[in-house]
Order: sequence, then C-alpha cells, then structure tokens
Amino acid sequence: MEISSAGAVTLSVVIPMFNEEDVVPGLVARLRPVLDALAVDYEVVAVDDGSGDGTARVLADQARSWSHLRIVRLRRNSGHQAALTAGLHRARGRWVVSIDADLQDPPEVIADMLRLAREDGVDVVYGVRADRSTDTVFKRRTAGLYYWTMRRVVGVDLPAQAGDFRLLSRDVIEVLRRLPERTPVYRLLVPSLGFTSAEVHYTREVRAAGRTKYPLRRMIGLAWDSTANFSAAPLRLATWLGLLSFAGSLLLTVFGVAAYLGGATIPGWTSLFVAVLLFSAVQLICLGLLGEYVGRIYRTVQDRPAFLVGSDSIDPAEPAEPADPAEPADPVGTRDGRVRSDAPGQRAAVPANG
Repeated sequence: MEISSAGAVTLSVVIPMFNEEDVVPGLVARLRPVLDALAVDYEVVAVDDGSGDGTARVLADQARSWSHLRIVRLRRNSGHQAALTAGLHRARGRWVVSIDADLQDPPEVIADMLRLAREDGVDVVYGVRADRSTDTVFKRRTAGLYYWTMRRVVGVDLPAQAGDFRLLSRDVIEVLRRLPERTPVYRLLVPSLGFTSAEVHYTREVRAAGRTKYPLRRMIGLAWDSTANFSAAPLRLATWLGLLSFAGSLLLTVFGVAAYLGGATIPGWTSLFVAVLLFSAVQLICLGLLGEYVGRIYRTVQDRPAFLVGSDSIDPAEPAEPADPAEPADPVGTRDGRVRSDAPGQRAAVPANG
C-alpha cells in the first residue's frame, strides 16, 4: 500500500518524540478535543525518534482508540530536527503544524494558527512565546542570547522567541522537501524562504512530565548548526585572525631588525616561546574552523540518510507496534527496499485564545 498523496487531509500535526511515555497520555487528552473541534479532516504524525522507553507501546495503545493517530518510528535516535524532518516530509496535510510533545506549547493555539492562515492567506504562522516565566532564568537568558546572535551573525529576519511551534502551508512543505539540507535548523530555514507569515502569541507552560531533551550540550550544538548552516562568519573570523597574526608578525620582524641594527640585545627564550604559542594557537583555531566546514562537505558527499523510517502505521504492511527483537530488521528502512528519508513576509501579531 502506497502512502496517500500530499494534501489528502486538511491538517497534519507533526510531533517529534524521544522518551516521552509519561507525556503521551496527557498530550492526547489535550490535543484530541482541540483537533476534533476544528471540524476538518486531520492526522497526527507522531515520530518516535528511537525512544528507549515505552513511548512506542504507549503510542500504539492510544492509536487503537484514535484512528487519526499515525505513528512513524525511526530505527535509531537521529535527533530532534531529523525527527521533525521525517514528520514534515511524510505529512499529507494542506496545512502542517509542528509541536513538541512536552505540552509547553499549548495545543489550543493550533486553532488560532489555522484560522489566521485561512483568513489572512499566509503560508507560515509562527507560535511566539510572549511569556517565558515558567522557564528558568538560565533558559531565558540563553534563548535571548541565541536569537540576538542569530540576527546579527546569520542575518535572517528571525521572529523573536519563536521555536519549532509553527504552521506551514503545503507550498512551504514542498519547498522544504526539495532543499538539500543535511542538518536543517527550521527556526532559521523557514524565515529565510521569504513566505508570507503571521504570528500568534501565547504563554509558555511548564513541562507536563519528564526531563527536557535540550540540555546545555544540545543548545550549544543547535547554536553551532544555526551559524554554520547559514553563515560563513566563522570562516571570516579565521581570515581576520590570520590577517592580524600576519600584521603582528611583520611588526615583530621590523622590531627585530631595528634591534639588531641598533646593537640591542633581545631576550630570546621568553619572547620566542610566547610568539610560538600565540601564532600556533591562532593557526589551530583557523584549522579547526575550516575542519568543521570540510567535515560538513564530507558528510554531504557521503549522502547518508539523516534518518531511517522503521515503520509507518498508515501502511498496514509496516507494523506500528514495536517489532519482535527476534525478527531481522529491514536494513534500509522500508518494506520494498527504498530509503524513505528525508525578503520575509509581513507578520501580524494576534493574541491566542488558548
């Protein structure tokens, strides 16, 4: 059975999940009434990003009583953005909403997003966190620093405090599917496309259960991916450091010649040692920055899939529930042997009802 063509339903809700078994029941309890009240044909694409807990089992239990729930399971943990990519690429809706499973972004706002997209005819509706008082001070400060840095380094007209809670039209989804991005950062990629957009403001809530999947290490990784994917600023920094080092070496050379001609004695060991350390450090920094970009080119040339889909409950031939460990897994991720991978517009701010 082939997956139905894009646009087969009005609304798709994509939810990346990793070790969220405690959150799933509460998420379904809040999300299902919201979507049922919209009176449109919809699907919920839950992407299990290789969870090591009972997330797959809990999702399968919920799917028995909720036919709109579609489960996409990745064979290994590929990361939040890769799981989000898998969901966006397989969603069939005319409109596609992405939301995290932790309920910090209220599902009730989806109704406002869909209404605004239809009434104003925009392609993107951003969920903007107007109140982040439930986050820690450290989280708020680092988030503010991230958005400030991205605006200046990347140059994208980035909506303030807008994460991965957004609505996209089918036109935007098709463009995203064609892009060759290996490590997409959607909070920068979507604004850079220039589609007309609007904003819905809401209050960020406390995490329903479990622990955050974005600790400091992942936040730093996201900041680096954002910078490296959208800007050559680190390479320019390496260039400027090289020029400054070259200028400094010229000055030291002139100083050394003048001291030699004047008959002055230059202390040898300390000055030479410090100079070698300084220039060696600058060279290593430059080589490291260049190495990061060369590594990305290398990964792109390898053309390895960013994720592998293990199953999709929309296809009865692919089991929605966890497979028997004794059964051999399809090495390429699908039953038939094919890999299934995966200037800004005006914005209008409106308050959320939810």
